[in-house]
Amino acid sequence: MVKDRRTISVRSHKRLRFRFSGEHLALGDIGRHHRDIEMAIRRYFSLANAHLDVRFSGYTPDEVEQEMVEILDENERNSSMNILAALEAAFRIDFIQRSQRRKRDGLSRIFRRVYMEKGTRASLEDDILPGWKQECSDLRSVVSDLIGAFRYRHWLAHGRYWTPRLGRRYDYQEVYALAGTIF
Repeated sequence: MVKDRRTISVRSHKRLRFRFSGEHLALGDIGRHHRDIEMAIRRYFSLANAHLDVRFSGYTPDEVEQEMVEILDENERNSSMNILAALEAAFRIDFIQRSQRRKRDGLSRIFRRVYMEKGTRASLEDDILPGWKQECSDLRSVVSDLIGAFRYRHWLAHGRYWTPRLGRRYDYQEVYALAGTIF
């Protein structure tokens, strides 16, 4: 007798329970960390740093300023990466919870079908975000902006060795504002 594949998936689906780590970052925590690091960098490069002459011996004031700007830019990129990772975590947590609960809304139904097929390996950009665009028409433009921001994250995460075609420039403020809209 051939077993119905759908029945097998549903049974295993019920048995699988995902344990969240509780380690995901909140947007406010990322923002505070970003500001603390920025203030520390600015203080380090200021005349208030007693070791400024030792660290930057032979530098011109413009060279010191340029190095500070480069480090501040890197802090912005790191903070943007953390925000986008937190957004992905939030969407994946929502996906898993909707997949495992028996809610009857359209998005939960879509996610259950995806979960039955792909489990926790569902693609954020191919499976989860399109579900949001399909079921929540008022969020389409925000989700589209988020997909563009995730292209920026891919560029950051994969070493920045190519020139990205993002359609616009992303920085920490834009990514933070987008995350604020979504959260």
